[in-house]
Amino acid sequence: MRRVRLLVPGNIRHSSGGNVYNAHLVDGLKALGEDVEVTAVEGAWPDASAHERRRLGSLLGAWEPGDRPGPVVVDGLIAVGAADELEFAAKAGRQTWILVHMPLPDTSLAASLRREARALRSATGVICTSSTAATTLAARGLEGVLVALPGTSAAALASGSDPLHLVAVAALLPNKDQLLLLEALAGIRDLPWTASLVGSDSADPTYAEAVRGAIIRLGLTDRVSVRGELSGQTLDAEWDRADLSLLMSQAEAYGMVVTESLARGIPAVVRDGTGAVEALAAGSPAGSEAPDAGGPPALPGAAVVLGTDPAPLESALRTWLTDPGLRARWHDAALAARTRLPGWDVTARTVLDAIALKAPGN
Repeated sequence: MRRVRLLVPGNIRHSSGGNVYNAHLVDGLKALGEDVEVTAVEGAWPDASAHERRRLGSLLGAWEPGDRPGPVVVDGLIAVGAADELEFAAKAGRQTWILVHMPLPDTSLAASLRREARALRSATGVICTSSTAATTLAARGLEGVLVALPGTSAAALASGSDPLHLVAVAALLPNKDQLLLLEALAGIRDLPWTASLVGSDSADPTYAEAVRGAIIRLGLTDRVSVRGELSGQTLDAEWDRADLSLLMSQAEAYGMVVTESLARGIPAVVRDGTGAVEALAAGSPAGSEAPDAGGPPALPGAAVVLGTDPAPLESALRTWLTDPGLRARWHDAALAARTRLPGWDVTARTVLDAIALKAPGN
């Protein structure tokens, strides 16, 4: 039996989208009969030390002559910090794949973008977890990028709440922009609603403290709760009481929390211009079309154009809260999308087929 080795960053300990994807991928590959070995690679990825990078090189077989059977799949967060080691692994004839959850932002330092390009070009193949990420890499000149979209696990329909309940499931991090969300919520205090922020408050303690301070400053302590990172039945209960899901990330390659929301029949509002728009359309007949102002196909929510001004988000939420017809359309579209979301078995098969396509002898 062939063994697939997956190298994941050991320094990301909160429930990130990448971690969730990796875990489901492993389960899916095992369900397909594959022997999978997962190694958490310690290091300050992507800015690991020379010692940490050399240890990665050993895991890749970069320094050792001879055959090492089976492909190695390297999480992109590790890969972008280890261009040298991946190039040596390629010269040693290793079959190394890179799984890119999110490319470096275009605003990254030129040297960082060059290292990313070197790492990706040295790989046997590159698999992106969203079409948005693949398009970004293609625009940078990388050819032959494959896409294995995240799957979605079946979930019970949400019951909702009275008053309406909003949930934002994301670690408390500057990129997730909970501060802007709170500013928007403060503008609709005249309407009945409650909200929960669900996600790690230890990934960036300084930002988490700023979020808690904003809740107090904006007079939202009776409306907004910070729940921390939840799992299992506690997380399921939080989803069950939700009527609308919010993801305001400034940058997002996909946004699996959006499809997790749709799997429960909960519509979502996301930031326009991010990969979360792709996730919002995942269950629509039109595939990855962005939502528009009510034209077909009906999509389960909206993508709001946002900068630093919370007013557009405040307006969108006010409209949803006060327009029963709009709420019904979004909810119906979410129910329809729920039946069309692909499972994680599709993701695993896509990755496995990609690896097999470039296996030695093919």
